[in-house]
Amino acid sequence: MKRRVAEVIVVEGRYDKNTVAQAVDATVIETSGFGVFSDEEKVALLRRLAAARGLIILTDSDGAGFLIRNHLKGMLGGTNVKHAYIPDVRGRERRKRAPSKEGKLGVEGMSPEVIVAALERAGATFTIDNEQLTIDNSGTGDAPFTKADFYALGLTGTRDSSARRAELLARLSLPSRLTANGLLEVVNLTMTRAEFSALVADM
Repeated sequence: MKRRVAEVIVVEGRYDKNTVAQAVDATVIETSGFGVFSDEEKVALLRRLAAARGLIILTDSDGAGFLIRNHLKGMLGGTNVKHAYIPDVRGRERRKRAPSKEGKLGVEGMSPEVIVAALERAGATFTIDNEQLTIDNSGTGDAPFTKADFYALGLTGTRDSSARRAELLARLSLPSRLTANGLLEVVNLTMTRAEFSALVADM
């Protein structure tokens, strides 16, 4: 039985929508790719949905996906908007003759398990018999990591910080294009300070 997600999930296109619908029971809205850039009605709808139910943005891990995600982030602000990320996986979707320009699978190429895991990491609200079950990824209630912590751990501000972040993103199955701020957000949602410190110390 598919788990129900309370928030509205925003994806790029219809094939992504079909994939998400196979993984969870949710309302899924398409951006029509870059079409959302000039669709004021769609943006207005997304704002209303964010206020009423909350949104989870789930785009591909390539450059186009991040461009759409960042556009939506700017248009919608941070209120009631969560971000779910799929990992970088090399390959080609079945329906396509050739891989994408960057050679990565998009949302439509992900398994239901990967979709559910991405939604869990984003803090999706799953419901069972109308009871909300928010996935609590806040660990033990530790103080959240800050940009200063990332600097102290050598993840920003040093000559090799980009390489260290790239290694960390790969270990966490996160897209290579994720910014330091995006990584900080994901870490605070999914790991305790002890877990993250141990992971970084092992690098």
